[in-house]
Amino acid sequence: MRSILVLALFVSVLVAPLSMAQPREIAPEASAVRPLLNGMTIPNVTVKLADGSPVSLAALTMQKPTVILFYRGGWCPYCNRQFAELQTVEQDIIDLGYQILAISPETPENLQKQALKTEMKVTQLSDTDLNAIREFGLGFHVDKVTQMRYAANNINLAKDADGKAVLPAPGVFIVNQKGQVEFSYVNPDFKVRPSAELILNVAKVLAK
Repeated sequence: MRSILVLALFVSVLVAPLSMAQPREIAPEASAVRPLLNGMTIPNVTVKLADGSPVSLAALTMQKPTVILFYRGGWCPYCNRQFAELQTVEQDIIDLGYQILAISPETPENLQKQALKTEMKVTQLSDTDLNAIREFGLGFHVDKVTQMRYAANNINLAKDADGKAVLPAPGVFIVNQKGQVEFSYVNPDFKVRPSAELILNVAKVLAK
């Protein structure tokens, strides 16, 4: 089991550029994101619950160890596939004492619609202001061609203060109650996601 954790941590280093400082800027492209690394403390940012009420992410993670997933949106088939796979191990993760938070730039209204389509116990959080996405170092600007393609399919992306469309590089973080990152997996290629089995096995090791 320990070897699985070592491999997982090694993979996270391979797929995410290294950074020694807490990132706070939106990257110009997905390959330039600089996510939080293991050992760093998550930022105290405000996100919104599905009912629109604001909540402190740091306060949430103080309650119990947390698996945090960043995803692009309910419109993303790769994100939906990841959630479907995660559902097979969701109860096992919860039984280990974890809570699962899923953060996206979707509006609270869209989160409510998505909640009706799933029986998962994941707490969905809206980050339309890009607070968490920026401070976790996952946000990147979407090029105009891609933005137009999404718009043609009625997919309206969140925008930063400069009016530029932003998406997060999908990522998974396991955080302890002190807010420290104990595991991270971020890949600029949105088609590549860690398996549910990997997440569960890492959670098991960290729970000991």
